[in-house]
Amino acid sequence: MRIAIAGSGKVGRALAKDLIANGHKVLMIDQDPECLNRDDLAGAETLLGDVCEISILENANLPNTDILVATTGDDKVNLVVSLLAKTEFGVGRVVARVNHPKNEWLFDESWGIDVAVSTPQILVALVEEAVSVGDLVKLFTFRKSGIDLVEITLAEDSPVIGKRIGSIQWPTDTAPVSILRDNSVLVPTSDNTLEIGDELLFVAKQEQEPELISLLCRVSERGTHNSVTQE
Repeated sequence: MRIAIAGSGKVGRALAKDLIANGHKVLMIDQDPECLNRDDLAGAETLLGDVCEISILENANLPNTDILVATTGDDKVNLVVSLLAKTEFGVGRVVARVNHPKNEWLFDESWGIDVAVSTPQILVALVEEAVSVGDLVKLFTFRKSGIDLVEITLAEDSPVIGKRIGSIQWPTDTAPVSILRDNSVLVPTSDNTLEIGDELLFVAKQEQEPELISLLCRVSERGTHNSVTQE
């Protein structure tokens, strides 16, 4: 897969390193030659220039690029390059970094963005996930379908403790996708019995989440924490 990364700062370089290690072809675009001439970008193509310039993006051969990732530290730049990549060059998938939470509302399909990643919100959700027992934590929202990836750690008085997955009537448009137990990942089957401390991951329609909370949580602890990012 060919992936173009706009911005070769710490975030862009770290992403490029992992993508190259996974066998992808990576193009780094930046107007700072010092950022492009680094040892940790070995294996990546580089293109010197302003990512908001049409001529530079033409040289990047974006029509033959599968994904563009906008990782600069400037939200305005990330928005502009995302819009150009999608509307002018037809890039199939555009991922953009949100630097400031106040700008998150802009990062949607109207700017050509398929996936918006907000670091502050990710950190908030990770903290919530770490400290929350008995509450539903939204980890991710699939924007087009309105479906969430949610997590809950079962408290000792959860109504489903000791029950088999197959014996529980889950809400409509809701499905358990994983059980995290004792540092292991279990694929749920109808015979799995739920235990105290199990971390359950679900995909669920947003309107079904109150019913899911009612099913999994005791009355005094029912609640939902906000999602971190959207696709």
